[in-house]
Amino acid sequence: MRHLRLGALVTVLMLGVLTPGAVRAGEPTDQLKIQLERVLKTVQDPEVKKEGRAAERRAVRKIAEEIFDFDDTAKRTLARHWAQRSPAEREEFVKLFSDVFEHAYLSKVELYQGERVTYLGDTVEAGVATVKTRFLTKQGSQLNVDYRMQRASTARWLVYDVLIEGVSLVDNYRNQFNSVIQRTSYQELVRKLKAIQAQLSS
Repeated sequence: MRHLRLGALVTVLMLGVLTPGAVRAGEPTDQLKIQLERVLKTVQDPEVKKEGRAAERRAVRKIAEEIFDFDDTAKRTLARHWAQRSPAEREEFVKLFSDVFEHAYLSKVELYQGERVTYLGDTVEAGVATVKTRFLTKQGSQLNVDYRMQRASTARWLVYDVLIEGVSLVDNYRNQFNSVIQRTSYQELVRKLKAIQAQLSS
């Protein structure tokens, strides 16, 4: 693995925060749209910005935890290696993964300047919802982004995977993480994630 592209993951996860098209949407789409719009409103709020970067990060992190199922996503990215981890290691990995994600997420949200996203509706099958969106850049190109969601115990729908033009980001990270563990060790994967965390924090 050349490097862990968490920034790429974050870039597309927040594509839905902008102008939606007029479509018939179900409960998963409605919930996702509301939460993502909260993120954009938060980072654009002058009062939040006055409180500094740390306050902004805390506010976005709180909303992100209501959008993404970090525990489940982290577990899926480790796949069979998850079962080999101790409870302490699992807790550390989820915290590290979600913290790195949140840092990159905030930096990407701030870059958007009015690009358009259309919500194309959703489907629900066997407890899994797929919310389809289409991202139109200012250059006129299109990107199809599907959010896979599952219902939490609180009856909210949470994102656990994103497909970009049909390619699963969970699968992508699973392959990268497995490659690091197979070639070196789980401890080396944690070291790499911590290095990314430190770089994003600087």
